[in-house]
Amino acid sequence: MELRSGRESDVDNWKEVNLIYNSALKQISTKLQILNDEFQHVHRYNPIEHIKSRMKTSESIVKKLKRHGYESTIENMIQYVNDIAGIRVICSFTSDIYQIAEMLGNQSDIKVISIKDYINNPKPSGYKSYHMLVTVPVYLSDRIVDTKVEIQIRTVAMDFWASLEHKINYKFERNVPVHIKNELIECSKMISELDKRMLSLNEEVQAIGLESE
Repeated sequence: MELRSGRESDVDNWKEVNLIYNSALKQISTKLQILNDEFQHVHRYNPIEHIKSRMKTSESIVKKLKRHGYESTIENMIQYVNDIAGIRVICSFTSDIYQIAEMLGNQSDIKVISIKDYINNPKPSGYKSYHMLVTVPVYLSDRIVDTKVEIQIRTVAMDFWASLEHKINYKFERNVPVHIKNELIECSKMISELDKRMLSLNEEVQAIGLESE
């Protein structure tokens, strides 16, 4: 991403960064909504339960830069912080996650930079989600800006677990007691089993529906 030359202050630059990243979020959100609508039209089924988007606060960005030993500059924010703009896609079933990821990856104007599959390879904490780092072109009046967006795709159950883990980490300032960590890991295993059983049940219902047509 390149900022306009001739800016008078970091405030102006930060406003421009916000404008560009918010525009990127709108584009990705619209793409997801269109894919969901198309899926309903073709398959009579919506894979996406809901979509959440957020911009990382300047305070959080500065903390992340300091944690990794970088100076707090606009340029470093753009270069080293990949989740300034983030979208979370909540699905019903695990199979939906990979379908959505594939459909997004097939969009001609989206470039996939990296993928982290924490579903097949969960974090030691038990965290599961599918992460995509992509760039999408933002069309401004005088240029096109390829802008990074982090996309997290997970089931409702995975999102419930991740939300609770986040609250616990915040409360204990990441110094979570061992027995609570272990309980979270066990809950993660239970959620994985629930997702598998719900997917199997849904596939059985879909198959019965096809037979009756």
